[in-house]
Amino acid sequence: MFTQPLNPTGNVGLTILASLTPIIVLLILLAGLRLSAWLASLIGSIVTILVAILVWRTPVTQVMNAWLIGALVGTWAISWIVFWGLTIYNTLVLTGKFDAFKDWVIRNSTNDARIQAVLLAWSFGALLEGLVGFGYPWAFVAPLLIALGFEDLKALQVSALANNAPVSFGALGTPIVILAATTGLPLLFVSSSVAKVVAILALLPPWILLYLVDRWKGIKDVWPMAIVASLAYILGQYPIASFVGPYLPDITGSLVSFIILLLFLRVWRPKRVLSLRQLNGGGGNDKKYTTRDVIMAWSAFIILIIIVTLWTGPWSPLTKVSIATLEQPAFSTLLHKKVAVSFAFNPFVAGTSILVSWIVISIVLRASPRIMGEAIKRSFMQYWGGILTGVFVVGLAYVFNFSGMAYSLAWKTSDLGLVFIIVSPLFGWLGCALSGSNTSSNALFGVFQVTTARLAGLPIGLTPALNSVGAELAKPVAPQTASAGVSTTKYVRKEGVVIRANLPWAIGILIYLIIIGVVYAFLAPTLFLP
Repeated sequence: MFTQPLNPTGNVGLTILASLTPIIVLLILLAGLRLSAWLASLIGSIVTILVAILVWRTPVTQVMNAWLIGALVGTWAISWIVFWGLTIYNTLVLTGKFDAFKDWVIRNSTNDARIQAVLLAWSFGALLEGLVGFGYPWAFVAPLLIALGFEDLKALQVSALANNAPVSFGALGTPIVILAATTGLPLLFVSSSVAKVVAILALLPPWILLYLVDRWKGIKDVWPMAIVASLAYILGQYPIASFVGPYLPDITGSLVSFIILLLFLRVWRPKRVLSLRQLNGGGGNDKKYTTRDVIMAWSAFIILIIIVTLWTGPWSPLTKVSIATLEQPAFSTLLHKKVAVSFAFNPFVAGTSILVSWIVISIVLRASPRIMGEAIKRSFMQYWGGILTGVFVVGLAYVFNFSGMAYSLAWKTSDLGLVFIIVSPLFGWLGCALSGSNTSSNALFGVFQVTTARLAGLPIGLTPALNSVGAELAKPVAPQTASAGVSTTKYVRKEGVVIRANLPWAIGILIYLIIIGVVYAFLAPTLFLP
């Protein structure tokens, strides 16, 4: 069995630098050379394999096995979920039901720009993040706000900063699934740990949206809306994430916040209405949708929630099926025990439940075979780069963990002790700022976060949760996400302007997250123990 060396170079500084090599390479390729994520992660994989073999002296065959196991996890735990979630979205678009739902939201959002920002960017954006993720909330919400009279940059800022809280559970929980897979922690425990942090974080974004749209007047006039919006999202998100799993919290949080906010607007309206200059007939679609169209659109989300909940909840035997397992063990010099990277093939994983949901939704919506085929084709054309990224970046992360690089990095970082709570979110933030992906950040730093927590005597669930939530706070400044987000506005190929505008807010919310982590560590550490 391969034994992971703690200090393969014989010099602590050089070893730490060598263990950071995959991260530095990704930084240069993504932020410096601006390569696409799949190509950067491919080159990063090659570099990581070479460092593992030449510096950590990992046997070539075992390194390649570890990379293959990671590639399989990336395909089956990430791409299989996201692809079918994206296909559901494309089916709704092709059948016209997504436009019906969008039109219904716009027509019920009143003429007040501040309320429109909360309903569309916060509630509707969370739905898009939960279904698709990967920058889609920016790309779809910003044009709606622009059509309602928002200036382009303001619309992009509102869309981006509203999208902070939902990202960890985006793309049907993919970041949490991969965080559990790489760390070996129970999926529901990871989901619950992240939910506890997100629940506090989610109290802030609606207030930021009101300030962005109308400064302090917006907060003074519409503060009840901010309170209801945040609490309604938490009400829909937290119980599902804590007791069911990571696949649906964004969707339930979004739909519950929609319903509660619209009911609230029946009994409360701000005394002063801020109505921006209306464009394109107020932003609505010229086509008139019937009540049946709206009900059918809602039915798609309800079907998804029912099937995925029954299929993936802790009561379901389907998630426990395993046909075959691949494992590559090593002995950790740091932990003094065997560690392993592994892949268990279960045909009934969450992605399969989403595939079944798509089939049922297509039948209910009476989608023709041609539409279903077109939805699959569109999904592949939109996501082929993401599929390759999932293969390469998780393969990279598994080599990073198996070779011992993650453990060498944790070896000295754990000397920070309780101070690591302050540092922990920064790793997640950096990982996502580089890659544009919460999932990639969790794959790369998950084992490092858990190992450091064990060595430093910190709550096991808190540091990976801070990594994941820290990663989502980097989305507004991640070049990859910004490129997708500006694609439907006049800021195409001007992502730098948007990133600079978002950066102070992203840093401010990151400081808020660090405070949340410190408070949890001191006052309620037992909440993050298995």
